[in-house]
Amino acid sequence: MPETGPATAAHEPSPKTPPAEPTASTPDTRQTPAPGTDSCSGSDAAAVPAPRTEAAPAAPRAGTAAAARRTGLLVMVVLGGLSALPPLSMDMYLPALPEVASALASPAATIQLTLTACLAGMALGQLVIGPMSDKWGRRRPLLAGMALYVLATAVCAFAPTAELLIGFRLLQGLAGAAGIVIARAVVRDLYEGVEMAKFFSSLMLISGVAPIVAPLIGAQVLRFADWRGVFVVLAAVGLALTLLVWRRLDETLPPERRHTGGVGAALRTMRGLLADRVFAGYVLAGGFAFATLFAYIAASPFVVQEIHGASAQTFSLLFGLNSVGLIVVGQVNGKLLVGRVSLDKVLACGIAVVVAASAALLLMSAGVFGPVGLAPVAAALFVLMSAMGLVLPNTNALALMRTPHAAGSASALLGTSSFLVGAAASPLVGIAGEDTAVPMAAVQVCCSLLAAGCFLGLCRPWRGRGAAAAA
Repeated sequence: MPETGPATAAHEPSPKTPPAEPTASTPDTRQTPAPGTDSCSGSDAAAVPAPRTEAAPAAPRAGTAAAARRTGLLVMVVLGGLSALPPLSMDMYLPALPEVASALASPAATIQLTLTACLAGMALGQLVIGPMSDKWGRRRPLLAGMALYVLATAVCAFAPTAELLIGFRLLQGLAGAAGIVIARAVVRDLYEGVEMAKFFSSLMLISGVAPIVAPLIGAQVLRFADWRGVFVVLAAVGLALTLLVWRRLDETLPPERRHTGGVGAALRTMRGLLADRVFAGYVLAGGFAFATLFAYIAASPFVVQEIHGASAQTFSLLFGLNSVGLIVVGQVNGKLLVGRVSLDKVLACGIAVVVAASAALLLMSAGVFGPVGLAPVAAALFVLMSAMGLVLPNTNALALMRTPHAAGSASALLGTSSFLVGAAASPLVGIAGEDTAVPMAAVQVCCSLLAAGCFLGLCRPWRGRGAAAAA
C-alpha cells in the first residue's frame, strides 16, 4: 500500500469525493439524523447519540485515480483476508470432524462443541475488541488479536483431549474476533451509503473463496496428516495475515475521531445503538440468518458423509459448490441490484428464499416425500447458501449506515449477535444423533422464520427506507 496518512487512506478507496469532514465551525452531517430526517433508515427510528469526539480536520486532497484504485484493491485484499478468517477456522476443520470424534473417543455432539466454542469466542471477543478499536484505532487491537490467534491455533494442534481442544478453540475464537469486527469497522471508515453496500458485496468475492478452498484444503491435509495438521495449516495462514496487516493496512481512524471514554462510555454507546429499533432489527435478522447458515456448517459433514455415505472429498466439493453460489449471488447483489433496487426489498427476497429452502429441507428430512438421496438435499442446501449472498451483505450495510460515529461498537454488536445465536444453534443440530437430518432442518426453519419476523416487526421495510438507501 502506498504510504499515506490515515485520512488519505480513508479517502482514496471511495469512487466519489466524500464531503469534507466536520470542523469546529461546521456541524457533523455524518451523525445519525434526528427522527423524521433519516433518508436511509426511516422516519420512526430512534436517533443514536454520538459520543463526544474532537473536531475532525478538513477533507484531505484527493489522490490520483490510479492511486485510489490501487489503494482500494489492497484494502479489499487485506479486509477480504480478515473476513475469510471465520470460514477458514471453521470450514477447513469440517472434513476432520468424524476423525476427531474417533481419535479423541468423543461423541459427535461433544466434538461439535469445538465449533461452538470457537464461535462463542468470536462473538464475545467482538464485544471487547470493537469498542477498543473505536478508542485506540484499528491497527493496534487488530495486530494484537491476530498474534494471539496464531498462538492459540498452534496450541490446538497438540490438544490431547476433547475438553482441552474446546478450551483452546474458545481462545482461538476470542483472538480471531479482532479480524472480523475490525474489518467491518474499516469498511465503515472508508465508505458511505450505497458504496458501502457495494463494497461488502465485492468483499464476498474474496472472503467467499475461503469456504470453497477451506474444506478442499482440509480434505487434502487429511490425506497426508491427521486432523492436527489442519491446525498447523491454520496457524500458518494466520501468521501470513498478521504480516499482511502489519505491512499493508494503514490506520483508518484518525485520533481526532476516536472515543475518549472507558468501559462505561462503551457500554452507553452500545445501549444507545440497541435502543434504535431499526438497527436492532437488522442486527437480529442478520444474527438469525447466520444461525441458519451455521446449522448447515455444523451438521453438513455428518449429513453428507454419515447419512448419505459420501466421502470427505465429495463433501468438500459440495461445500465448495454451495460457496460458489453464495459468491455469485453476492456479486449480483453488489453489481446489479444495489443502487437500482431498494436494499430492504433485496433483503426481503433473500430471507424469503432462505425460509423456503429450509422448509423444503425439513420436509425431505422428515420423509414427507419418501426416501430421498443426496442430490435433492444438496440442491436445497445450494439454494439456501446462495440466498445468503442477498442477506448477509445487506444486513451489515443497512445496520452500519445508521452508525457512522460508532462503527467499531456497531460492528461488534452485529458480529456478536450472529456468532452467539450461531453458537447456540450448533449443539441442537446433533441432538438426535448422527442418523437424521431433521434437527438441522428444524433449526434452520426456526431461525429463518425468526429472521423474517425481526426484519418485518422491527425494521418495518414497507416504510420506504430501502428505496432511499438505494437511491
